[in-house]
Amino acid sequence: MPPADDTTPRALAGAPTGPVAVPAAVERVAGGARLEPVWENQLGGLTFRVGAERYVKWAPAGVTGLDLAAEAARLAWAARWTTVPEVLEQGADDEGAWLVTAALRGRSAVEAPWVDRPAEAAAAIGEGLRALHDALPVGDCPFSWSTAERVARALEHLDAGDTPAGWSPEHRDLTVAEARARLRDVPDVDLLVVCHGDACAPNTLIGDDGRWAAHVDLGSLGVADRWADLAVAAWSTEWNYGPGYAGTVYDAYGLAPDPDRIAFHRLLWDAT
Repeated sequence: MPPADDTTPRALAGAPTGPVAVPAAVERVAGGARLEPVWENQLGGLTFRVGAERYVKWAPAGVTGLDLAAEAARLAWAARWTTVPEVLEQGADDEGAWLVTAALRGRSAVEAPWVDRPAEAAAAIGEGLRALHDALPVGDCPFSWSTAERVARALEHLDAGDTPAGWSPEHRDLTVAEARARLRDVPDVDLLVVCHGDACAPNTLIGDDGRWAAHVDLGSLGVADRWADLAVAAWSTEWNYGPGYAGTVYDAYGLAPDPDRIAFHRLLWDAT
């Protein structure tokens, strides 16, 4: 995923570009195995590959929005119906929290070779998201990612001084009052599903056959309108591959674009 510029929203996560300090808990988990930092986000969260069989995510203590215990619970629940990382260990200390998972077959949709084959990757993202939504049972899901809760959080952020000036190019020209009004104009629910919660391109793994293989990073998984996932999944192809692939995601998912729902859920993503 490229760094933020005037075409991408906010600061985006991505592969580390410089030296990474390894937390003590991660060193302990590795037990002498080779550690390779593979991902970092804007909140200070890190992901390391441990040898060939494990990954460990680490989040600094006290950071809102990186709840690895919550992610472990969601992975354990979702694993009954779809392919997600197996949880091997989860814990915390004064420095931070960690989550150890088993490696899965497939490569991220933003790694080689898929980053150089964006049409195939976008199709796999759409197909995989539809499979996830079809597989996970809404009635059995104990987790929520509801629009109402997220809108309330977005309005709190605006009350605390957040402004659209730091959002994506599509939204940066909005005034705070305009952003509030649009966030309060919530479209009717199309279909409730168990959403991934962060359906951006990096979180779909693709197998050697070009088909989706698994999903990762399900820390926000919960029940919501399917467009909350789909609008952002398609949008993320622009950040990772350039323009022209959002339609491929919608086609592979099996839905025609819904401009009003897409616009709303992208704004809500930016605002939260």
